[in-house]
Amino acid sequence: MALTPQDVSRIAHLARLELAPAEQASMLTQLNGFFSIVEQMSAVDTGGVEPLYTPLSAVQEVSLRLREDVVTEADARALNQRSAPAVEDGLFLVPKVIE
Repeated sequence: MALTPQDVSRIAHLARLELAPAEQASMLTQLNGFFSIVEQMSAVDTGGVEPLYTPLSAVQEVSLRLREDVVTEADARALNQRSAPAVEDGLFLVPKVIE
């Protein structure tokens, strides 16, 4: 999937970037190079390959350092909501902004 100069102009507009013509040409080359790499990676058959949770596990045994799933902090909801202008049933009430 190769991008066109019009695609780069549209992306720059959406990102609110002002690019000079030379910058657009450079960006076009960089983006097309990026998509070329993505296409090459997509072409690799990864069937049967287990996902890694860390890249280190591909070269050495890595044990996960997990902690127990226990509550470590007290419930401070009432304290946090004390400064809120409007609260109901433990929820912050906010003004309607979309009609």
